[in-house]
Amino acid sequence: MAGASLLTLLDDIATMLDDVALMTKVAGKKTAGVLGDDLALNAQQVAGVKPARELPVVWAVAKGSMLNKCILVPAAVAISFFLPWLVIPLLMLGGAFLCFEGFEKVAHKFLHGKEEQAHKENLREALKNPEANLKEVEREKIKGAIRTDFILSAEIIAITLGIVAEKSLGIQFAVLTVVAVMVTVVVYGLVAGIVKIDDGGLYLSQRDSAVLQRIGDGILWLAPYMMRTLTIVGTIAMFLVGGGILTHGITPVYEAIRGFAAEVGGIGAVLIPTLGDGLFGLIAGGVLVAVLTPVIKLWQNRNA
Repeated sequence: MAGASLLTLLDDIATMLDDVALMTKVAGKKTAGVLGDDLALNAQQVAGVKPARELPVVWAVAKGSMLNKCILVPAAVAISFFLPWLVIPLLMLGGAFLCFEGFEKVAHKFLHGKEEQAHKENLREALKNPEANLKEVEREKIKGAIRTDFILSAEIIAITLGIVAEKSLGIQFAVLTVVAVMVTVVVYGLVAGIVKIDDGGLYLSQRDSAVLQRIGDGILWLAPYMMRTLTIVGTIAMFLVGGGILTHGITPVYEAIRGFAAEVGGIGAVLIPTLGDGLFGLIAGGVLVAVLTPVIKLWQNRNA
């Protein structure tokens, strides 16, 4: 009897782990857009830091990111248990924010070009000045990166919670925890690799081997383009993921896109839903930027 109970328990555990693995895989796909953006933004945050301090800064932000998720995961499970009706609105809010942020990236030069240039100039002057408090500059960068991470982590947790909302609390907590840890390790591991890839290229280019020198030169040539490509891909994914979340929540739009795809058939039946979600995300992002940008600027001016 005890043996049978143990086997039943093991079977239940195996089933739960299988569910967790499946849900984690789905959540990974759904949060791909946010992950790309998270990766690009955090790598950019290290810009301006001395090479010797790049990895310590990444490590400090990674610890802050894990603390963010220690707050967000229990909060998400509590919402799912006490306020389950809030899951869909939060998911829609996360999708809308993705579209807003993606469109703001596309229009960033037009919206914030002067502010960004002024910030870069101030940072360059601070780093050139031998009397500048570089520790304070580094501390501010870390704080800013952790704040950015909190927003992006909240999006990832909200999207994941929407996927596992119908599961038991145990599976919800397990999936959210696995996704949170996986995201932190993957994102900041890659960030550390990206910020040091040019150092690796330089090291290889100075070796005696002609092959290693060519590889090193290739890495040095590739490094500047890597971040740009990552940013572009991440922005496109934000429209696809954010738009997909919004269309799933707006039934008439969802049915219209899928109905048109079914009429076209063939390869169109596969491509049109994705392109339709992305286009809807782009339009939604444009509307949100047009409406919210003046409000945000007014708020900033009042609190300046």
